Amino acid sequence: MGDVMKKNMGSIDRVLRIAIGIALITYGIMNQSWIGFIGIIPILTASVRFCPLYTIFGMSTCKVEPKS
Repeated sequence: MGDVMKKNMGSIDRVLRIAIGIALITYGIMNQSWIGFIGIIPILTASVRFCPLYTIFGMSTCKVEPKS
């Protein structure tokens, strides 16, 4: 899986995704709505530090490490 699942998500991005995921799940529970299930996606992507859409668009929010 080496390059396929290379980390492409920085710390701030992860925190925001977790907050949004929790908010969506909470909204879904409070309103008895299926929308809460969507909250699982940002939490999962934050937990593995990989976003497939970032790969498609060639993006990354990780800090660039200088080469020695």
